[in-house]
Amino acid sequence: MSHASEIAPVCGMTWGWVGVPGTWATPEGEASITLMSEHEVNWTALAYTGIQDTAFSTRVRYGAPTGVGEGEITWAIRKAHELGMKVCLKPVVNVADGTWRAHIGFFDWDVPGEPSWTDWFDSYSDFILDAARIAEQESCEMLCVGCEMVRSDGQEQHWRRLIARVRQVYSGLITYNCDKYQEDRVSWWDAVDLISSSGYYPLNAWERELDRIEEVVRASGKPFFFMEAGCPSRVGSPDLPNDWSLVGGPSGQAQLEYYQEMFRACRSRDWVGGLMLWDWPARLYDADEASTNDDYCPYGKPAGAFMAAQYAEWKSVTSP
Repeated sequence: MSHASEIAPVCGMTWGWVGVPGTWATPEGEASITLMSEHEVNWTALAYTGIQDTAFSTRVRYGAPTGVGEGEITWAIRKAHELGMKVCLKPVVNVADGTWRAHIGFFDWDVPGEPSWTDWFDSYSDFILDAARIAEQESCEMLCVGCEMVRSDGQEQHWRRLIARVRQVYSGLITYNCDKYQEDRVSWWDAVDLISSSGYYPLNAWERELDRIEEVVRASGKPFFFMEAGCPSRVGSPDLPNDWSLVGGPSGQAQLEYYQEMFRACRSRDWVGGLMLWDWPARLYDADEASTNDDYCPYGKPAGAFMAAQYAEWKSVTSP
């Protein structure tokens, strides 16, 4: 197993979300992931979804036709490795009715006849253990066992049991992607190899939030990186970078200004191991459409060139 200290810097990008069947192992998908790798990206999170019907459902469905199947996942891992990138496999649960996964939740204790955390973790564990098996089989460098599961974060014993089971299957690095503002609320960071979080902090809040996160990282003794971070290329998004539905016109300049502050703040802290930016789709828009695209992907936008330059410099100054 690689040592956690060897991951830095994570000059990363999430690819392929949400894992629509038939979109990964295609010529279009290959062109997309290749273009991403050409932006100095040395890590990618291959993110795909399992689905549960409501926030109170206890069954998580995964694989085709719900999401990409093992064949496409394996294809993407091998393609990323072929292109020189390290891989974090990132299975993520979504809710079919549109409820954000952070709201998935049950009574704090099991009650007969009611949906419970025990029932949910039984099903969710199948989803994660399937990913762990693939990650081990394909020599993925990292596995993310959960993403932004805020209401579940307090279920410490369930998470510890799941992580112990994952370690029986998977020998690589394990992380959990907590949500923004939750870094100091997870009590079981000692169970994983790296701390990671979603860094969707407003433009003017980076220094304050990094001060807060630093206390957690120093106390834990664990490496840290942002498993998600970024900003849509949209007017107003730098103040609400996690709001993908914010109404505003396309603005590559707004995204660039956010990237400039995010990279400046993060690179000034020696304990920040890098960024896994959000996100690069498998079905990529044409370069000549970049100025009218208002989503997170920086391809063809001012932020894309800036990111590549920052990543190249970050890698050069941290090389042995």
